[in-house]
Amino acid sequence: SIQHLVISNVKGRFNDFDADITGDFHDLSSLKGTFTVQANSIDTKVEDRDNHLKSADFLDAENYPEIKFEITKVDDKSVTGNLTMKDKTHEETFDSDYKGTSLNPLNGKNTAGLVITGELDREKYGVTFNQPLETGGFLLGKTLNVEFDLEFPIEE
Repeated sequence: SIQHLVISNVKGRFNDFDADITGDFHDLSSLKGTFTVQANSIDTKVEDRDNHLKSADFLDAENYPEIKFEITKVDDKSVTGNLTMKDKTHEETFDSDYKGTSLNPLNGKNTAGLVITGELDREKYGVTFNQPLETGGFLLGKTLNVEFDLEFPIEE
């Protein structure tokens, strides 16, 4: 989500993504992996806004089709890795909440759950579009609030 018009937050999601995690969920420090989202799959439920977000003003999905996060360190409270967006890579640390495991009745597999939350400064990735408002402030906030709700089948 991002602050919009100074008075609200707009939420969006990426509908096309892939996650590859290896390691032992009983030892979070052993986890490594990569999350990749397709930039053109952004979805805010408003087509005109989505098309603008895909344009060169924002994600420039035509020239930078993927956004990638490569995990470098995990502990019981955080996940650190290298985030690449628009060919700019920066180390980011997010809060994490490991939810444990549960047997999924739909496929019979033990499944691990992990929720990752945090903030990103969009401008350091070259996403700088904004407009001043007549009433003061700017159209968009500088900070993106991110949340990943993840489930992974555990390979025994």
